[in-house]
Amino acid sequence: MQIYWIRAQAPRRVLALARHLGIDAEFIHLDAKAGELRFSDYARLNPNMKAPTLVDGDRVLWESSAIMAYLCIREGSDMWPAQNPDEQVEVLRWISWDLGHWEPAVAPFYFEYIVKTTFALGPPDLAALEDKVAGLRRCARVLDAHLEDREHVCCGRLTIADFQLASMARYWRELAMPLVPFPNIVRWLDTLERLPAWADPWPAENGGG
Repeated sequence: MQIYWIRAQAPRRVLALARHLGIDAEFIHLDAKAGELRFSDYARLNPNMKAPTLVDGDRVLWESSAIMAYLCIREGSDMWPAQNPDEQVEVLRWISWDLGHWEPAVAPFYFEYIVKTTFALGPPDLAALEDKVAGLRRCARVLDAHLEDREHVCCGRLTIADFQLASMARYWRELAMPLVPFPNIVRWLDTLERLPAWADPWPAENGGG
């Protein structure tokens, strides 16, 4: 099995899960700045020319949520509740909420502080973030209230929904995200940091396992 990755938030959650589950795979680092995502061999695997991509025999998967679910099924992990339809609905609810609400709210901060630094696009444009604060706070209130009496996002345990929602907000302090008023989110993010696989998911960038 091969997992193609770059240093970005979507591959991060897949790599963290793979390490957490102890998956034996070949982790292939792509140099996005050198344009390797657009190379023809890779574009044939992932027509979106993004990462991550998983290749397992004849199966080729892209989209991090699908890859995470596949890895859990393959390893028999209930981080994706393959045997429990009710829990599947809950995980899907929060993954959908992430894609439709949370990720768009935190993405501008991630772009200004992480993406621009990675690709040498200049310093963060703080003025561009001023009108993004209200949207982030609106979503943060929803998540913070939900986490009031919970250790994890759903199912009463660690699931791929935690990795999905936390990946882009993981660097909230460095990204100047206004999350201090939301102690339950902060507690949840800090708790995830105690997972070794989450704190340091990155393989060697020379293509090692």
